[in-house]
Amino acid sequence: MESKSNDVLEQRSPEERNSDQFEKLRKIIDLAKSNSEGWKQILKDVSISSIKDRSDLNLIPITRKSLLSKFQSLNPPFGGLTTKSAYDFSHIFASPGPIYEPGGKGDFWRMSRAMKAANFRKGDIMYNTFSYHLTPAGFMMDQAANQLGISVIPGGVGNTELQARIISELKPNRYVGTPSFLKIILEMGKDKNLDVSSLKTGMVGGEACPPSLRKTLSDLGCNVLQSYGTADLGLVAYETWDMEGMFCDEEVIVEIVKPGTDQVVRDGEVGELVVTTLNEEYPLLRFATGDLSAVMSEKSRCGRTAMRIKGWMGRADQTTKVRGMFVRPEQIANIQKKLKSVSKLRLEVDNVNHEDVIKMLVEFKQNGSESIDNIKEAIRAELKLRSEVEIVSQGAIPNDGIVIEDKRTYE
Repeated sequence: MESKSNDVLEQRSPEERNSDQFEKLRKIIDLAKSNSEGWKQILKDVSISSIKDRSDLNLIPITRKSLLSKFQSLNPPFGGLTTKSAYDFSHIFASPGPIYEPGGKGDFWRMSRAMKAANFRKGDIMYNTFSYHLTPAGFMMDQAANQLGISVIPGGVGNTELQARIISELKPNRYVGTPSFLKIILEMGKDKNLDVSSLKTGMVGGEACPPSLRKTLSDLGCNVLQSYGTADLGLVAYETWDMEGMFCDEEVIVEIVKPGTDQVVRDGEVGELVVTTLNEEYPLLRFATGDLSAVMSEKSRCGRTAMRIKGWMGRADQTTKVRGMFVRPEQIANIQKKLKSVSKLRLEVDNVNHEDVIKMLVEFKQNGSESIDNIKEAIRAELKLRSEVEIVSQGAIPNDGIVIEDKRTYE
């Protein structure tokens, strides 16, 4: 399928985008420091005038999604991270955790940009299978569709046969929801002799959509694009029919960092997604999502100039328990800092005869060296655990963002 024309913001030069985004970011930081108790504390040492471009983002502390519940328990309901009263928002949502999120009017989560890229337009009928109950996903899509003049059938989740029957009668042409549920609906229509062929294209998210599933959906009559977003951030990135990875939304600034650190990785290297939203009411600054991705540096063919990422590539939060002790990605990063000649580490966790065993894979820098005894001591000092060490060749540790690999089975 062909991409439709993109809007002016999507065609900005990198220099113009940088200038526009950071001018807005400085205003948001000023607003947050003045009107948000939470951000006032987090940003107390940040000079607004020093935030000029991407290289200055490391002056802002990273806020991890895993800490939101703690912030919110101390300062309910939103952790003091909004710039207006929590009860001035039109909705309050509750996601597992629990984590509470505000909802606003209009296209609050900016999902309409992803829909436009998927050629959703006024006059379409959209079947929305994201939940409207407590979590915001259903509303995120509903509001964006209404922004574009699209009629919405709020299907939600469950009642598969009933949903297939409704689709056969109301003939929606667009689908929004998880790809796995779309597959169930399309197969249900086939099995029950219900005509669901009106669903021609879909925008899917909420879970991975590997090429095999995308092909299955296409074979069943519905071509899909992926969007990536979260309940906290809204839209982060989206696909186009040119299939060139995922373009970052124009209202976010995305970084990819080494898991457990604030160190930005090279383009193409897998790391954790850290997102800054340009949302004046609910700013999230250097918000570590816990999701893995990588930057695509090749020039796009479609004319869009925003940063592109490879999409969701797994979870960065690889914290695990070994012999009763928690081991975290940031601890692996601390060990590497102590070993100046080491370029990459990966801790493998396994069980032998029902006992946990760990082994550290070690890659050296060019011409680097370090004694195994020194490496073992650095590991023991940081983890309080004894570990085997295996020196591997450069490039042997996969570029997948995994620093703690749990290989244990409990059969």
